[in-house]
Amino acid sequence: MTSIGILQIALFFGLVLVCIKPLGAYMARIFEGQRTFMHPVLRWLEVLTYKLIGVREEVEQRWTHYTASLLSFSTFGFLIVYLLQRAQAYLPFNPQGFGTPNVSPDLAFNTAVSFVTNTNWQAYSGESTLSYFVQMAALAVQNFASAAAGIAVAIAVVRGFARQELRTIGNFWVDVTRATVYVLLPLSIIGALFLCSQGVIQNLKPYTTVTTVEGAKQTIAQGPVASQEIIKQLGTNGGGFFGANSAHPFENPTPLINLLQMFLIFLIPAALTYTFGRMVGDTRQGWAIFAAFSVMFLIGVFVAYGFEQTGNPILAKLGLETAATSGQAGGNMEGKEVRFGIVNSALFATATTGASCGAVNSMHDSFTPLAGLVPLFNIMTGEVIFGGVGAGLYGILLYCIIAVFIAGLMVGRTPEYLGKKIEQKEVKMAMLAIIATAFSILVFSGISSVIPFAKNGYWNPPGPAIANLTNTGPHGLSEILYAYTSATGNNGSAFGGLSPNTPWYNLTIGLAMLIGRFLFLIPLLAAAGSLAVKKKVPTTSGTFPTHGPLFVGLLVGTVLIVGALTFFPALSLGPIVEHFLMHSGKLFSIVLLPLWS
Repeated sequence: MTSIGILQIALFFGLVLVCIKPLGAYMARIFEGQRTFMHPVLRWLEVLTYKLIGVREEVEQRWTHYTASLLSFSTFGFLIVYLLQRAQAYLPFNPQGFGTPNVSPDLAFNTAVSFVTNTNWQAYSGESTLSYFVQMAALAVQNFASAAAGIAVAIAVVRGFARQELRTIGNFWVDVTRATVYVLLPLSIIGALFLCSQGVIQNLKPYTTVTTVEGAKQTIAQGPVASQEIIKQLGTNGGGFFGANSAHPFENPTPLINLLQMFLIFLIPAALTYTFGRMVGDTRQGWAIFAAFSVMFLIGVFVAYGFEQTGNPILAKLGLETAATSGQAGGNMEGKEVRFGIVNSALFATATTGASCGAVNSMHDSFTPLAGLVPLFNIMTGEVIFGGVGAGLYGILLYCIIAVFIAGLMVGRTPEYLGKKIEQKEVKMAMLAIIATAFSILVFSGISSVIPFAKNGYWNPPGPAIANLTNTGPHGLSEILYAYTSATGNNGSAFGGLSPNTPWYNLTIGLAMLIGRFLFLIPLLAAAGSLAVKKKVPTTSGTFPTHGPLFVGLLVGTVLIVGALTFFPALSLGPIVEHFLMHSGKLFSIVLLPLWS
């Protein structure tokens, strides 16, 4: 690692830290129904929305009604996105003439599920598949809707801890409206204008054909990029206009924009920790969660950066320079944009997978094995290293329940968190969410690793297993494992090396995204409803404090241990084995290859 690289990481983290309190306090006022400086400008839009959808602002919902509203909202969004894709040949703003054959039924299903669940996994290249209208009316709109739904669920869970002896946890439609009107929309308008000023394109022109200096013909794709790019990062969506995502110069043209994109990915998830502290009446609780986020993030980024800067020992043995000098970056530059380099590639990879964004500015498939393990494990934690907008907060609150339960077992006392007794129902709901996501990742990965299936079908007994992989062995297993981990974790980033646009992958990855979204948050809403009814118990000398370093350490340990115990066998057959292969082929062939086989 270099001093300049460490300084860039510190600069990024410092920018996030500075914005936590003002934005977090602002969002707390928004979701508590208080007036803010934006109300004179946007209150009319909020009121108009309630009138159009027939919602009474003052009426709240029980957790069952809240969940039903969420599911109906998501179902409607799924149908709209699916139908728009299938009908794009008949819709306007389609200068390239993309038609129905560009989007098969299974791909349309996968994409609709992906954007509704805030995963934004893309088994296609946008510039060769979808029209401008579908990119704007389907994908960009769902970038707002799914992000707002995640924030709404997080706020509902927070109310479960903040309230006592109440059966309601808010109104889903009000929370979604406020998240969109007062948080996502203003920031997106300002951010999109700034992106345009720095070279991110925004137009509705047909693709341009040019002649290169060598005399060849080249088609330059373009379109309404900036408007989708801003909400892609701010809403931790990650779905790019181009297949190359944030490595494409039209999406991410300069190092300044690269820094801004990473900052936007962390902005709302980090600020929501302060919102949480304000709403439960103790900002120390929010800072404790932010500290846990920060510890896990910094561990990951320095591990990834360290291994990437060290480089590939096989290349070093061939006489290639791997040390950073004034003339070259050294390390592992494979799969990276030269304008971003190693540190900004490793930092982006760690941030985007820690925050369930899924945008990428480098190819994770080209990382060294243990550096590639970092983004994979980030998602396996349940996306609780800052996590998605809303999803990170309600995810870490799940682990808070488990952490205080463990602490209670150690001292023989009924666990409490924020004055609420954590009892059987809350623990069961938390464990259900963890088991469901682990089941999705491991079962789908295991099946896809061994069964034979055809490129254009679901089953092909005569064909070879893992037919759609660029690589076999440990690296091929990592590619499959990453795909289902990314889908279940609602991250959406791709490891690379896998050809996922097949009926089998489109269907199973779509199911994994549904499991990761709804079988994670529905149990949490049930726990929130249970907690809201309870009385707060007074703090005593025996109460375990949940705002200090001891709790932060327990929370971090709980997240890492649960993740390690659940996924270590799979990881040991993928990136860990590959690491030993890279460093010692002899050790690998004698000791580890028989275990993997």
